[in-house]
Amino acid sequence: QVQLAESGGGLVQAGGSLRLSCAASGHTFSSYTMGWFRQAPGKEREFAAAISWSGTTTYYADSVKGRFTISRDNARNTVSLQMNSLKPEDTAVYYCNADNKQTMKSYWGQGTQVTVSS
Repeated sequence: QVQLAESGGGLVQAGGSLRLSCAASGHTFSSYTMGWFRQAPGKEREFAAAISWSGTTTYYADSVKGRFTISRDNARNTVSLQMNSLKPEDTAVYYCNADNKQTMKSYWGQGTQVTVSS
């Protein structure tokens, strides 16, 4: 079982920055691919970024590439999402995800709201 808790959301003006953090419980954090997804009002949840268990490989949606950076610290069981050059269309609830395809287990946090004003 992995429990995830996001923090760092808030209100920011367009062009600004925010850093989201996700703290994970459990002793097997390093075995999970960690990701950030987001869901805007009236839209489906969509992928934003992910990072491999070792931290050596990262993946980004085209919409955030070059502006967002995902990182992880396996010693502290945390994953972060640095968001720069924010746009109003980045407004969404951001969810942290832990995924292990070998065990077919996937966990979600409760989400943190990010609002970007124009």
